[in-house]
Amino acid sequence: MKFLFLSMLFLLSFLFFLANNGEAAVPCTTVDANAAACLGFATGMAAKPSDACCNGLRQLAQTVKSVNDKKAICRCLKVGAKSLGIQDRFLSMIPQACNIKVDFPVSVNTNCETIH
Repeated sequence: MKFLFLSMLFLLSFLFFLANNGEAAVPCTTVDANAAACLGFATGMAAKPSDACCNGLRQLAQTVKSVNDKKAICRCLKVGAKSLGIQDRFLSMIPQACNIKVDFPVSVNTNCETIH
């Protein structure tokens, strides 16, 4: 359960970057719930992101209303990335594989505070 929660947080951080305008930050529980299905691909155990992964990330992207939302999602995802075995090379492929536009590099090394 804890593993799924952390994985969701990490994968949804890139969706935070997709948002436009708003003020309230997206909670980590929302990030986790929407990104959990991406864990298999992000750890290199699945050949491609599942439909559930892409749909969850699209849903998460729709919740983003502000830069603060993007930063909050990023922070949530980074918390569990290292302990979950997320591989940067797979993580960075998710936006293109899911046909989701992201305006920044998707990486475990992204500095969440520089997102705009």
